[in-house]
Amino acid sequence: MSKTIENSKMGRPRGFDTTAALDAAMRVFWEKGYEGATLRNLESAMRINRSSMWTAFGTKEDLFKLAFERYINDYQGYIREALEKPTIREVVESALRGTVDFLSTPGNPKGCLSVHGALAVGDESDSVKQWLIEGRRAGEIRARKRFEDAKKTGDLSKGIDPAAAARYVATIIQGLGVQAASGATKAELTKTVDMALRNLEL
Repeated sequence: MSKTIENSKMGRPRGFDTTAALDAAMRVFWEKGYEGATLRNLESAMRINRSSMWTAFGTKEDLFKLAFERYINDYQGYIREALEKPTIREVVESALRGTVDFLSTPGNPKGCLSVHGALAVGDESDSVKQWLIEGRRAGEIRARKRFEDAKKTGDLSKGIDPAAAARYVATIIQGLGVQAASGATKAELTKTVDMALRNLEL
């Protein structure tokens, strides 16, 4: 639910929609990455001044983390849904095809924020890079547990290492994001997924 921030110093309410502002910030980070997104870019997109930005969202790093959480909640739900599929084959196929659909959605910035948001940064932004690394690692752990459950029930071959399988699928998903950011079409991404699924012994 959106809320309004009021500026009492002006003697009258002068608010803005924090949900809309956060969505705008998310798209700036998505398009430009953490370091590439300047404060001027953010102010312009969010339609607020720097003082209001600091008051409502904290530092640039705080704003990025809030924007990223919005990105995960609003755009990455298909991954959570995929992990709930009844068979591991369906889990993987749903995750990969869902990724292609997401990356090919008209109007969205190219690529994946979780991959290129802070992949290569200077020392001052290393904390953001490490935060995203931990997030990707947590996602991989959830996938590994799903593979482990499949192995326990006999849905996954005994010869497959759940950790390696989870890492492999994560690598494909991240690679799709890089390819999309480089201009790959939905048809091209789909062919990559088709090939990956043929090579998976699930």
